[in-house]
Amino acid sequence: MPSNRVVFASLLEQAKELRGADDWQPFRPGVEAHWLYKEGDGGPSAVLLRYERGARVAEHEHVGYEHIFVLEGEQFDEHGTYPAGSFVVNPPGTRHSPGSVGGCVALLIYEKPVRFLSE
Repeated sequence: MPSNRVVFASLLEQAKELRGADDWQPFRPGVEAHWLYKEGDGGPSAVLLRYERGARVAEHEHVGYEHIFVLEGEQFDEHGTYPAGSFVVNPPGTRHSPGSVGGCVALLIYEKPVRFLSE
């Protein structure tokens, strides 16, 4: 039986504690990433993204499923606004450019990496 399970008990509390941690990495302008796991060669990954006020990620297309759980603040895209507690599933082939007016922290789980359209 595989022993590489990952468990995040009290994820909401952990996200609050991580918000001020110094091990976040640049992801996009105004957005930092705290990777929970990241498979190489186009495999799945999970990341906490921390958006500064007014930050927005460039338009991208989903090659696989993307699951977003907004933990703090509020995120938006071309399809709506998602306050803390919102869970969004973006299926393959969908596109968007997510951002946050006041800043937010969101958990994203990718089946496959996204394809940025401006790169």
